[in-house]
Amino acid sequence: MIRSFLILSIASTLFFSCSNKNNEKTSQQIDTTEVIVPMPTAAPVEDTTGMMVKGNIKLIPFRGSAEFNDATLELNKPEENAKLKSGDVQFSYVLKNYTLAVPTPDAASKHCNNSPKGQHIHLILNNEPYIAHYETDFTEKLKDGHYVALSFLSRSYHESLKQFEAFDLRQFTVGNIPSKKIDLTKPFLFYSRPKGEYTGEDTKRILLDFYLVNTTLDPKGNKVKATINGNEFMIDQWQPFVIEGLPMGENTVQLELLDKNGKFVEGPFNKVERKFTLK
Repeated sequence: MIRSFLILSIASTLFFSCSNKNNEKTSQQIDTTEVIVPMPTAAPVEDTTGMMVKGNIKLIPFRGSAEFNDATLELNKPEENAKLKSGDVQFSYVLKNYTLAVPTPDAASKHCNNSPKGQHIHLILNNEPYIAHYETDFTEKLKDGHYVALSFLSRSYHESLKQFEAFDLRQFTVGNIPSKKIDLTKPFLFYSRPKGEYTGEDTKRILLDFYLVNTTLDPKGNKVKATINGNEFMIDQWQPFVIEGLPMGENTVQLELLDKNGKFVEGPFNKVERKFTLK
């Protein structure tokens, strides 16, 4: 009986002692947390796993964006291999499970250039700079020629949706010229961002994004070589990146699709260079 009483007494003393210490610690943590709460405008805390650095330039994986896994996009007009009259060309899409012309819910947290008009379609013709559209029906005045048209859905901060159902690739001819036939089953690399001019806070975090068709990237397979102001970065996963450390003024990005042996993958659009400006 005496032994049992002593054990219970010691256990009770230890319980209350630990309980008081935990309460004191919790109280201290709450006080500390209140002191260090960041301002709403603070830069995001990023997962920098996979970051690459060359010179003053950082290439940081751009992760955690709002998902739209059931979004689909289909181009009805122009039809595949259509031969169209010169002048205005009508584009008409069927869009499901995605809303154009509204901001992407997490746009404010991404701290990069964001379209005030909201989510949109990127239309890329022959891998020229994309045209942004915020509606599913519109016309484009096109010069006579043969066109390979890539369309894909974009978040308001210009990051592409990369699932199979969210893009459309086709070709057509405008004007009275001989038709071509490009093999659209081969691997393709299309350039998306950076583009144009960036000012103010937008100059600190520049989105690098591209689109792949009929291929993927892998450490043991195809890769994209990104050359930024002469600094080479080898990308082996299809994902967007943030570029940091760029100087003010004109900057250059070149993208190339390479095979597992580091050789260029032949294709009309698989090597492209663009210039953009920070002010």
